[in-house]
Amino acid sequence: MYFQYFTRSFFILVTVLLLLNACATSKPESADTIGVDPVMGTLVSTEWLSQHLDDPDLVILDCYVHIEFDETGGLRSLSGRAHYDKGHIPSAGFADLVNELSDSDDPLQFSLPTPEQFSDAMGELGVGDNTRVVLYDGYNSAWAARVWWMLRWIGFDRVALLDGGLKAWVADGLPLSTEPVDRPAQKLTPNPRPQLVAEYDEVRAAIDNDSVSLIDALPASHYRGDMVMYDRTGHIPGASNVPASELVDESGRYRPVDELAGLFGEDHNNRAITYCGGGIAASSNAFIMTRLGFTDVAVYIASLQEWAADFDNPMETDTP
Repeated sequence: MYFQYFTRSFFILVTVLLLLNACATSKPESADTIGVDPVMGTLVSTEWLSQHLDDPDLVILDCYVHIEFDETGGLRSLSGRAHYDKGHIPSAGFADLVNELSDSDDPLQFSLPTPEQFSDAMGELGVGDNTRVVLYDGYNSAWAARVWWMLRWIGFDRVALLDGGLKAWVADGLPLSTEPVDRPAQKLTPNPRPQLVAEYDEVRAAIDNDSVSLIDALPASHYRGDMVMYDRTGHIPGASNVPASELVDESGRYRPVDELAGLFGEDHNNRAITYCGGGIAASSNAFIMTRLGFTDVAVYIASLQEWAADFDNPMETDTP
């Protein structure tokens, strides 16, 4: 019994790590339609970042989150600050998604704070109305994509992800620093876009609404019902499955645009809602969809943490 329990927990950990490795980047596309910086775009290379480390208006943030087993054999997410302290991109600060950028009073992990709370927290990191931001992490942008989405949610668009994250930076032989970075606080004015976040009621209604697409970002094995990562296995009825792991090639960078476009279909104007377990992988899918030109994408932040825990909510599997 213990061996079976350990095996299941180990498989879940490996699956989560593979899922998180699903979020690197490719070369920037042409200018997006969301008011991003026209030079930086929404993706930058290690070469570009190495040449702009000293730009006075550029704030670089490490968004690492550490995953480990807890005492029961389950998984827990911890602040990646210790990882940051061991070595980070020079001039990068640390964005603590676990403790400072989420609502700690909510029982669900990674729940959104208020727009004002998030804006204040980012302001303390040196992000202001006139700055530019580059985000990265050690899992090839999964956590960074979540912070990217939250910044867009409060109306801030001058933000990009680093192509390949910290792994690419190290692979390219670029230097790391152990010096902490404490930038002067800035004023970041929230201009919320509530449509970028889907709540429970909208997701429930979307099951019977053909004009809304639900997109599951979890591994295909969970979507089918072959494994359990949350209270129940399977997927929300009617949802399609685009695992975040399919967004990247073997190098960890995003696949070519034409390949990515083939994963999400051609209807760029209808409402689309991405979800996963806690809105992390779902943010990666939303990031790519936005770059592809989808105009009405939302992330179900609570995702299966909320949905699967309520047994009155329907779930489907593809297994007999």
